[in-house]
Amino acid sequence: MLSWQVGAVKITRIVEMETPANFLAQATPEALRRLPWLYPHFVNEKDQLLLSIHALLVEAPGLRLVVDTCIGNDKARSLLGGNTLSTPFLQHLADAGWSRESVNAVVCTHLHVDHVGWNTMLEDGKWVPTFPKARYLFGKTEYAHWSAEGDAEQQEILFDSVKPVLDAGLAEMVDLDHRISPEIRLIPTTGHTPGHVSVMIESEGHAAVITGDMSHHPCQLAHPEWSPSFDSDPKAAGITRARMFAEWADEPILVIGTHYAGPTAGHIKRDGAAFRLEV
Repeated sequence: MLSWQVGAVKITRIVEMETPANFLAQATPEALRRLPWLYPHFVNEKDQLLLSIHALLVEAPGLRLVVDTCIGNDKARSLLGGNTLSTPFLQHLADAGWSRESVNAVVCTHLHVDHVGWNTMLEDGKWVPTFPKARYLFGKTEYAHWSAEGDAEQQEILFDSVKPVLDAGLAEMVDLDHRISPEIRLIPTTGHTPGHVSVMIESEGHAAVITGDMSHHPCQLAHPEWSPSFDSDPKAAGITRARMFAEWADEPILVIGTHYAGPTAGHIKRDGAAFRLEV
């Protein structure tokens, strides 16, 4: 269970699943081997990208915040080949010293399948909020976009992982630059989705950022233009990556990748015309 201390804020990674996933067409074995710093943490010996799906627990003064809630149990998803998960995610939460009732805020960087799943859980055949005392922060732009989206599975995702939170009166629609607490604020990193945000943490002179899916894999540091098919606007996503990487490069900002395999976090360094992750 990885964790990092950023001033008075502690961030802990809770893993739901880890898997090889070659989702970037440009990330050929030949291209990856030109980036030896990716091995062995982020690319395996078969030249496969390593992907982690995890939530991040952010404990700040007076606040217990969950950033992104993975896929969730009991939800048949195309990402899983139509199957469902049955993982000990909640036990891992307890192992970190958190109960469901102790969480007082949840933020979804965007509303894709692997970022909203544990918003809810199945209880007596009904989807109920997993964190009953939390306020759930959903982006206004993000929610408006996906509410109008015709994709059947995305509507199912909203139905079982967002609507029960709305029905329970626990949702708060926020702007892309919303401040959650004195130490934690959202920053707009759109492109992957229209309302995508990352989470900036600043405390006692230290800083960290949780990327969300503005970057899925560290290889995109070397090639910000590499976009997966599920970026809503691939060109805009590439521009956002290049801009944010340049802003964070060579600065004392811990970059925590929402899908980066362990060690998951590091510092961005300039590497010629592009960047690399130093862990």
